[in-house]
Amino acid sequence: MTLPSNVNIAEVCPRDGFQSLPEKIPPNEKIVIINRLMECGFPQMEVTSFVHPKAVPQMSDAQEVLNGINRKQGVTLRALVPNLKGLERAIASNVDKIKLMLSATDSHSLYNANATTMEAMDKFIPLVERAKESDTKVTGSISVAFGCPYEGDVPIERHLKICQRYQELGIHEISLADTTGMAHPVLVKKVIASIRDSYPEFHFSLHLHNTRGMAFANAVAGLEEGIIDFDSSVGGLGGCPYAPNASGNIASEDLIHGFEEMGVKTGINLDAVMDVAKYLEDIFPKYSDSFLLKAGKSKSLVKAPGKQKKIGEN
Repeated sequence: MTLPSNVNIAEVCPRDGFQSLPEKIPPNEKIVIINRLMECGFPQMEVTSFVHPKAVPQMSDAQEVLNGINRKQGVTLRALVPNLKGLERAIASNVDKIKLMLSATDSHSLYNANATTMEAMDKFIPLVERAKESDTKVTGSISVAFGCPYEGDVPIERHLKICQRYQELGIHEISLADTTGMAHPVLVKKVIASIRDSYPEFHFSLHLHNTRGMAFANAVAGLEEGIIDFDSSVGGLGGCPYAPNASGNIASEDLIHGFEEMGVKTGINLDAVMDVAKYLEDIFPKYSDSFLLKAGKSKSLVKAPGKQKKIGEN
């Protein structure tokens, strides 16, 4: 197995994790958590989304949070943006990079964006033009890329059509999201290989959910196909509010630990990440989903118990 020697992991809990919680987190609490995460060594963080406050109330404080955090050199701050108004707010908040919201299927797109997939892409045109006037980088996404809860499998031809449209818009960095955890390693490899064969100049990343316990296996499948950029969420928090049973992202600490055990370097301080994960677990015990918080690191040894006394011995 030939794997990359290094990967880049983007922390998305401040956006994907917090938006899935039923209760709002006060802005000052978000700022504390984001500041702690920035010290862990993540090269990129998705800190918020500039959606309408009524659509996702947990993100209504986007500008306040961005204005309050301690920005760290070398950490790219990313935000999800659905429309031109959201883009203007992102630009005013000095976001480094925005990610456009797009669904692979019309059914999910109509529920998520009130437009079909191609109609949603047409609406990207003014956003791309406006972003060119600023220093904000625009990236794309394909949600439910490995399976839609309403339509099932997503044909490769559908992905190719979406990528063609992204190419026409001048967008070559695309996040492939397993929004509802329907992916498996064979499918991940097939989709990535097929798309990259047609669009070798594109840079793809993986955004994996652990809904059915397949996320790390899917991450390894992505590694085998040359993917070096991954999203994860500390504590395993997360879930799309517009997809049924879309439980959390793969936990950052699980992904980091797994890659490092395989000899794939992340450049991230795992102990510091676990400290934040434990902090979040104390606050939101019902929503934390992390193997490392349960079992600890595999190299963390414990004192041997000594000789076992057999049952029945005198």
